[in-house]
Amino acid sequence: MIGSVALLLAGACGFTPVYGPNGIGTALNGKVNVAEPTDRDTYLLVQELEQRFGQPVSSEYDLTLALLTVTEGEAVTASGDITRFSLVGEVEYALTHRTSQTRVSQGVVRNFTGYSATGSTVETLASERDAQERLMIIIADQIVAQIYATAELVE
Repeated sequence: MIGSVALLLAGACGFTPVYGPNGIGTALNGKVNVAEPTDRDTYLLVQELEQRFGQPVSSEYDLTLALLTVTEGEAVTASGDITRFSLVGEVEYALTHRTSQTRVSQGVVRNFTGYSATGSTVETLASERDAQERLMIIIADQIVAQIYATAELVE
């Protein structure tokens, strides 16, 4: 009963499910051309975004990305060795309608992941790569959520 009332109220205020018949998720599926990757991080980010938007069948929208990542030492031993790092990422994005050149969504997302540097060189490199992959997944999720929440699509 309470769930029915909540659903009714949500519908009354113009709520449309993202993946519903008229939802933005459905409208963008297969229509977003994500910018070409330029390095490993952007490759991972583009891969994640293409999984969420689908491979472009008819590219009606272009998604441009400007990615910046910085590695910061977090835990330092008494002898000055860094044993833990944070990988901080920031992406400025813009979703533009290809024909009209109307910007339908834009924003900046930031997040971070961490990794340990206490093992061997191979273990540390593996931890760093894993942190990069996790960060790109987190950032892709944030970009898609913001686009779905803010985009005003061109008909």
